[in-house]
Amino acid sequence: MQIGFNLPNSGPLSAVGSMTRIATEGEAMGFDYLTMTDHVVLPDTKVPGYPYSESGEFYEEAPIERHEQIVGMAWIAAKTSRIRLVAAVLVVPHRPAVLAAKMLATLDVLSGGRLVVGIGAGWLKSEFDAVVTTPFPERGKVTDEYIDAFRLLWTEHSPRFDGRYTKIDGIVLEPKPVQKPHPPCLVSDRQQQPAPPRHPAAAESGHRQAAQGDHRRRPRSPVGRGGVSREALWRGGAGQGERRRTPAVLRQRGRPDRRPARAQGNGRHRDRHRLRPTDG
Repeated sequence: MQIGFNLPNSGPLSAVGSMTRIATEGEAMGFDYLTMTDHVVLPDTKVPGYPYSESGEFYEEAPIERHEQIVGMAWIAAKTSRIRLVAAVLVVPHRPAVLAAKMLATLDVLSGGRLVVGIGAGWLKSEFDAVVTTPFPERGKVTDEYIDAFRLLWTEHSPRFDGRYTKIDGIVLEPKPVQKPHPPCLVSDRQQQPAPPRHPAAAESGHRQAAQGDHRRRPRSPVGRGGVSREALWRGGAGQGERRRTPAVLRQRGRPDRRPARAQGNGRHRDRHRLRPTDG
């Protein structure tokens, strides 16, 4: 069993000294991993519209201060030596595929192979409008294609990729990630169409986002004997990637409590991360 906690990269505890102390003391206490969420910008969070709570409000009040996820994990990697760094989750369309692949590969190298990449398609349209160049309704297809591009860039010396949103030819991405064939990439199984919240305004927003979304719930990766799992790099709902010893599925469920996340498992044959959403 593995036990981890969410490291706040927003709100009062995201001050550099506080965030660093939480990470280093968490490592000293023996936690296996820490998680960090991913938003680049946010709308006014006092306006109901968050689709993963019944009230339509964020779980914490007005997280105005926020560190960018990958840069924040790089800072924590420099301040720690053992604890694994989990992007929970990386909103894949936020960054162009080649740029994201390079940033993640660099983080895996600099951290000594401690990166785990939780995969999400995103939900916040106003953030997409400000940050992302691909269409919001196509974010599921964008996520699938970017994952395929990541894998090629991380494993092939001269990758070639001809997709709808990404085209790669005649480039080299080095150094490759420390973890082979690449860092674990685990797809969140949180549904993009949550149960209708109670607040009328939030319900209207949630229904609108559900109508626009095309990234549906994906199946979980099977787990083999001896703790060997198939990497959850999905294409059209089918698992892709080599077998390796990694947690099988990065699971997220809307839980309003603030308790540390716990990994669920049945001894040495199965490990599962159950990571709650905070404000992501």
